[in-house]
Amino acid sequence: MEILAIFKALSDETRLRVLKLLEHGELCVCDIVAALDTSQPRISFHLTALREAGLIRDRRQGKWTHYSVDDDDMFRRFLLLSVFERMDDRTVEKDRERLKSFLESKPRNGKEAKSSKPVCASCA
Repeated sequence: MEILAIFKALSDETRLRVLKLLEHGELCVCDIVAALDTSQPRISFHLTALREAGLIRDRRQGKWTHYSVDDDDMFRRFLLLSVFERMDDRTVEKDRERLKSFLESKPRNGKEAKSSKPVCASCA
């Protein structure tokens, strides 16, 4: 049942945190991994659940995948707006701080990165 998959996807704190990060636009999987300070396989599991529920969409660029909220369906759009409105921003405050730090450390326009953390090729 489609509705069951949607509510199952929304029943996990990590997936809610991912959605809250994606609220402001597309992110590469490496950005999400850095923001949530966890492993890529763990995030991929959660992203798959969100994608299968129709809550996010993915876009391949080379070997990297970028994710964004899929708001094409009116029911899902209103449901996600409700989730975003009811989630306290403090829930993802540290995630956003880590994401900001990670994004600032990425090389831009041929400049060297500020850190030695690996970044995906499409984001570099």
